[in-house]
This record gives sequence, C-alpha cells and structure tokens, in this order.
Amino acid sequence: MHDLVTLGEVLLRLAIPSPARFETARQLDVQIGGAEANVAAACARLGLRTAWISALPDNPWGERVRRELAGHGIDCAYVRTLSGTRLGLYFLEYGVAPRPVHVLYDRRDSAFSRLTPDAVDWEPVRRARLVHVSGVTPALGANARALVERVFDEAAAVSFDVNYRAALWPPAAARAFAESVMPRARHVFLGRAEAQTVFGLDGGAESVLEVLARRATKATIALLQGEEGSTVLDGGRLWRPTVRHTVHMVDPIGAGDAYVGGYLWATLRGRGPQEAVDVAATVAALKCSIWGDVALISPRDVEDALAGGPDVRR
Repeated sequence: MHDLVTLGEVLLRLAIPSPARFETARQLDVQIGGAEANVAAACARLGLRTAWISALPDNPWGERVRRELAGHGIDCAYVRTLSGTRLGLYFLEYGVAPRPVHVLYDRRDSAFSRLTPDAVDWEPVRRARLVHVSGVTPALGANARALVERVFDEAAAVSFDVNYRAALWPPAAARAFAESVMPRARHVFLGRAEAQTVFGLDGGAESVLEVLARRATKATIALLQGEEGSTVLDGGRLWRPTVRHTVHMVDPIGAGDAYVGGYLWATLRGRGPQEAVDVAATVAALKCSIWGDVALISPRDVEDALAGGPDVRR
C-alpha cells in the first residue's frame, strides 16, 4: 500500500533564463515538471511511499521522465507507455520585475491525453492512504476529466489542488468542476488569486475560508497567500505558519506544489496542524531557492530550515 498516489501529466520543461526572452533565446534549459508529479517527488524524497499514475510516449523522452521520477523514489509501475504519442512541452520565460514569468504550453496529442479510465489500474488508488489530483488535469479534456472523476469514486481519501490555469479553461468551468468534487475532498489547496478568479471571493483569509468551508465540508482547506504566507482551516480553527524564512528567489515555479507536498507529508506522518503548516511553508521556501519544478530536498533540509540554520553545513 502507498501512502500517497498522484495522477497527472508531466511535461518537458524548456526554460529561458532571464534576462533573455522567447524572441532572443539561443539556448534552453531542459527539465521536467508537472503539478501532481512535483507533489509526488517532494513526498517521496521526504520518505513517503509514493506512486504516480500517468502515460508516457514510447521514446527516449518518456524513458527520461520515468527514470528521473523513479530516481526521486516514486513508484512508476502504473505509468502506461503509449506508442505513437509525444511528451507535452512547456516553454518558460523568466522575467525580472516588472516583467512576469511567461509560460507557453504545447501539449496537444500528448501521451497523457490518450489515457482513458479503462487503461488505468485502479487498485493502487483504492489501497492508498491518500490520492492527490489537481485542477490542471480535468481542464485537459474529456479523458482527463473522467480520470479525476474516477479518482474521487475509487479513492478512500482525496487531496485536491484547485491549480487554475487560464490557458486551459475559463473560471466558470473551473469553478463548476471544483464545486462538484470539493464536498468529497479530504484536503483542498488554492491560492489567493484563485479564490478571487475562480470563486469570486475577496476579503480576508478568514472570510474566504469560511465561504469555501461551506463547499468543502469534510476538508482541511489551505489558502496560499504568497509573501503573506498561508492560512489553513482545520478542525474549525485557523492555522498560520509560525516560521518566516528569508528566501533568495531562484525559481518560483513549483512552490505551490512544494507547499502541498510538505503539508501532505507532515499530515501523513501524524504531525498536528501547526506543525503541518510550518513544514509546508518551509518546503515551499526551500523550493524557491532551487532551480526547476521539483523540490530537491531531504528531511534534514526541512528540519534544518525549521530550526533556523545552519548557514553552512559541514
């Protein structure tokens, strides 16, 4: 039995380091990334028994993804290999303020888009302590939406990250899907901007969480607030990080996934709400100091950061 099972697509990440732009780029940094796989990798590196369900092309790029994720400790035995398909891409341009980070997707006809519920072995989902999915997946099309709906039918407990992508679907569609699954979720994660864009919720964290709690009546709900930290509603109480990290921002992509991974790891390890919030904030901060989508961390990294040091590890 796995502690955590995730389901979703991985993309080849082609990044243009700042200050270059798409129109001036001469080289691309090659990595991989995907919301659910990022969460799985963080949890596996921290010691959870973790599996990832997906589909990959029958070519060297598919092999690279499988090897890389397995190298983080993820069980990839349930990943289908589909011939005649491709690995989706995303191109990443890093801006320097006031220019934002800019992302372009190229994922049409990817291997994951061909994955259907009938092609998935659902046994690990049924047996897992927790299954994690995100709002990216149902936005990818009918097959992908059916996969997420099946997860909620099969899993004993589900974690759901709203993870809104404006390039994939409009706010009304994202809201309709989220509201259809939130009543069955054990954990719900979303950002402050998503609360406003998808659900039309303004105001303070407490009032936003109060409204969301009426939609996700069984869930712990985490509202990620960027530089302002986060607020979690659990057991009728609000929890906020008691630690504040000074972060040298290297790469913000994947920070939300790292927060989710840290929170789920702490929770599945039996830590209380305050510890889980502090761990989640710490894992997210560590991720921001690391290039790439994945939080390349260990339990010792987390414990050292929570303790406030050391500046040099010898």
